[in-house]
Amino acid sequence: MMTNPSILVVDDELLIRDLLYDFFQGQGWNITVAESGVKALKLLSEKHFDLVLTDLKMPEMGGIELTNQLRENHPDMPVVIMTGYPSLETAIDAIRCKVADYIIKPFNINKLYKSVQSQIGEKGAM
Repeated sequence: MMTNPSILVVDDELLIRDLLYDFFQGQGWNITVAESGVKALKLLSEKHFDLVLTDLKMPEMGGIELTNQLRENHPDMPVVIMTGYPSLETAIDAIRCKVADYIIKPFNINKLYKSVQSQIGEKGAM
């Protein structure tokens, strides 16, 4: 039996972090939150996560830069990027750094859940 999935939620907005924490915790998942890409990289160096769910635009380090940096040590980790500012350029950047999904805010929590679950499900089935 697979253990409960562990995901890292990275967003500079407290409201989004709280929403996602409460929602995924309610599904029985292990959730860790970080308010910045820098903090996320520190957490990734200390603990294993099944998936990273990150905002695209954040101060210091955005989701693309975070993904590029985490790829050095975690080349196969699924990353889902969320953004309130979708653009063709950032979507292409996301594809280039092999993100698993690109979700536009405001998102439907059930669609987000299905996306995240499918990434972890694929990983768990390997």
